[in-house]
Amino acid sequence: MDMLIAYGGVTAFMVLIIWAMERTRHRDRTFSEYATAGRSFGPHYGTMAFVNTWMPGTVFISFAGLAAGRGIIGFYLVVYSMAAVALMYLLSRPVHDWGKKFDLRTQADLLGLRYGSRAVRVVASLIGIVATLPWVILGMQSLGLVFSYLSFGHIGPFLAVVISVGVIAFRQIWTVKYGMHGVMISDMVQGIFAYLLGTLIATGMIVWLLTQGHGFGEVSAGHYTLPGPNSELGPLYALSIVLTGAAGSWCWPDIFVRLFTANSVRTIRRTALQATPIIFVFGSAICLVAFLASSLPEVAAAPDKVWFIVAERGGLVLVTLAAICVVGATLGNVGANLQAMGAQAANDFVGVIQNRRIDNPAVGRWAVAIITVACAVGAFFTASITSGLIALALVSYQGIVQLAPTLFFGIFWKRGTASAALAAMTSGFLTAAVLQVLYPVSIPWLGGLTSGVAALAVNVGAYLAVTLAKPHAPAEQARIDQLWRVHRAEGPTSMEEVHV
Repeated sequence: MDMLIAYGGVTAFMVLIIWAMERTRHRDRTFSEYATAGRSFGPHYGTMAFVNTWMPGTVFISFAGLAAGRGIIGFYLVVYSMAAVALMYLLSRPVHDWGKKFDLRTQADLLGLRYGSRAVRVVASLIGIVATLPWVILGMQSLGLVFSYLSFGHIGPFLAVVISVGVIAFRQIWTVKYGMHGVMISDMVQGIFAYLLGTLIATGMIVWLLTQGHGFGEVSAGHYTLPGPNSELGPLYALSIVLTGAAGSWCWPDIFVRLFTANSVRTIRRTALQATPIIFVFGSAICLVAFLASSLPEVAAAPDKVWFIVAERGGLVLVTLAAICVVGATLGNVGANLQAMGAQAANDFVGVIQNRRIDNPAVGRWAVAIITVACAVGAFFTASITSGLIALALVSYQGIVQLAPTLFFGIFWKRGTASAALAAMTSGFLTAAVLQVLYPVSIPWLGGLTSGVAALAVNVGAYLAVTLAKPHAPAEQARIDQLWRVHRAEGPTSMEEVHV
C-alpha cells in the first residue's frame, strides 16, 4: 500500500506537468521558435527555467552525497553557482543582441557566427553533446534512486533505473512535441515543487536534525576541513572543482540557450538577480541537511541516499513529497539537456552538412527523439551503477569546461581567431580526456588539480599563441568590428555580411 501511495503521488505530479503543457497547446511554426521558444519569455518564467536547468535532481543525491560523505567541500556547489549567475549578468547583452539580430538558435551557432567558421561551430557542438551525455545518464540514474526508495524494498536498483528511463522517455513525448516552449512552461511547475517545496522540506529536516542530537557538534572533525597538502585529493582540488564549475557554467548548451529564450536583455538581468537568492538558499539548505545528517549511521553507509534517509523520519507523505522534489528537478534538467542536444544536432550538424539554415521544426523534433533514445540506451547499460554518482558529474565538467576559453574570449575579446578557437578546443578536450583516464579524481603531481583545470592551461595557451602568431586578416577584423556594433548600438549591421 505504501508503494502504491508513493508511486501515485509521483504519477499525479507527472499528470500536472503534462496538463500544464497541453493547456498552452503551442505549436512552433519555425525551427527557431522550436529551439528558442520564440525569444518570448519574461523574467519569472526565465528565472524558474534557469534554476530548474541549473539545479538538477542529482543535487539531492550526488551533490548532497558529497556533503554527507566528505563534508564542507560539498558546499562548493553554492560557491560556483553564485559565480554562474554573475556571469549570466555579464553575458546578457552581447549574447541576446547577437542571438536576436542573427537568429541564433544554439551556443554553437553563436560561436560559428563570432569566429566566422563552420568548423568552430561543429566542434563546439560536438564537445557540448559528448560532455552532456553523461549528465543526462546521471539524471536518469538519480531518478532511478527515487523509484527504488519509493518501492520500500519491492523494486531493486536496476529495475528502478529501467523504470526511470521509461518515465523520462514518456515525458519526452511532450518535449519533442512542444520544444523549448514546452520546456519553459513545465519548468515553472517543476521548479515550484523542486526548489520552493524542496527548500521548505530541507528547512524542516535541518530543524529536526538539530533538535534530535545531530547538530554541528556531532559532525566529525574531518568534515570541517578541505583537502590539504597531505590529503589524497591534494590542496588544489577544492579550488579546481570550483573553478571548473564556474568556468563551465555557461558552456552547457542547455544553460546557454536560456539567454536566447528571454525577450530582452533586461529580462536576462532580472533573471540573474531573482535566481541568486533562490539558488543560494536552496543549495545551502540541501548541503546543510547532508552535512548535519552525516552523523547518522545509515547516511555514513550510503551518503547518496541522505535526502531519503532523513525524509523517512517524517513518514510516507514526507518521503513522497521529497521524491517529487527530485523528480521535478530531474525532469527539468534532463528535458532541457535533451532539447538542447537535439537542437544542436539538427542546427549544427544537419544544417552544416546540408549547407542551409534549418527552418522546419520537424527536424528538431526528430533530432530530440533520437537523442532521447540514445541516452535511454546509455542509462540502461549503466543501470548497475547506483553509488558514487558525483563522479559522472565531475567527468562531464572536465570536458565541457574546454569550451570556456573559446566562448569567453570570443564574446569579450575581438582578437581571437577561428584557428585559435579550433586549436584551443581540440587540444584542451583531448588533454582532459587523457588526463581523466590516467587520473580520474585529481592529479597528485599538480597539487590536486583536476584533469579539466590542467587541460585549461593547455587550452588557453593554444588560444593565445595561435591568435598572436596569426592575427585576423583586415577583412575578418572588419567583420568582427561590425559584429561588435550590434550590441554596442553603433548603427545597423547587415546580417549577410557577418553570419556564417
